[in-house]
Amino acid sequence: MPTGLTLADWDHNDPDPWLALMMDRSLPIDPVAKLALVRDQRSRSRQFLLPLVRPFARLAIIVAQLVHTVSPRWPHAPRFLHNSIAFGMRWFLTPDANMLILRHFHLGAQILRFIADNATPGFRPTLWPMQPRTIADVRDDLFLRHDLNIYNFLIALNAELDRRGTAIGRVDTLDFSAIEDEVALDPLPAGRGNVIDLQTAIELYTPAYAMLLTDRDFWRATNSLQFDETIGLYFARLTGEEKHLAMVVNGHPLVPHSTLRAGFRLVLHGLSTELLHGFLRELKAKDAATTGVSR
Repeated sequence: MPTGLTLADWDHNDPDPWLALMMDRSLPIDPVAKLALVRDQRSRSRQFLLPLVRPFARLAIIVAQLVHTVSPRWPHAPRFLHNSIAFGMRWFLTPDANMLILRHFHLGAQILRFIADNATPGFRPTLWPMQPRTIADVRDDLFLRHDLNIYNFLIALNAELDRRGTAIGRVDTLDFSAIEDEVALDPLPAGRGNVIDLQTAIELYTPAYAMLLTDRDFWRATNSLQFDETIGLYFARLTGEEKHLAMVVNGHPLVPHSTLRAGFRLVLHGLSTELLHGFLRELKAKDAATTGVSR
């Protein structure tokens, strides 16, 4: 455990807020992911660099959107964008930040599959595969395809529900086969330059996303974040549990947020995904303990 995050470092007269968050057990988050997130959030990069980067990043988003007001479909360079992101991840991001980014795609894919397996048994929407093991996998338009998957999943799932004449409701015997306890990743770079935290990196990537994708692609990507609440409601209907809804806070998709806060909301999206997946892991473990069967 890093210095400052153990009970040995507890100063009753000056308790560390990050130690309190690390010790807290109220959120159903994987311990490895939680340690990575806390360690990354308490870094000097986030403390000192993020406040300097954020206003310039938001100004750059405004410039990009002005450009796309005149030219909605140009520039359009998704491959260059993803190569640039992969380059930044390889040489500048912390191992914790890279792990959380790559892990997110795995968890998102598992969550969507869980919903399909239980809401529409026997039907699985055709989506891009999302199991990156290395930073190089990002180059294959991974972020853009992740956004496309969310929309295509929602459209295909609800079209299938309409075809069956059914709706998402409570399932007494849930299928947890999509939910895995471990995410397999290859070793991540940890060189001298790998010091940029996750939140600062996202603030830097967002203007590039705004400039190098079409106006429609950027709008779709930023507003996909608000589907966290939609996915949370699907969970509540399938499981009969609603306590996790208090943890999903990203704004309703019918009333889109300004794209200027997309960087911060993307961090919330990542946390919501971790919490929903952790909640499912708890339900899976409880089900296995009760039935003696792993489903």
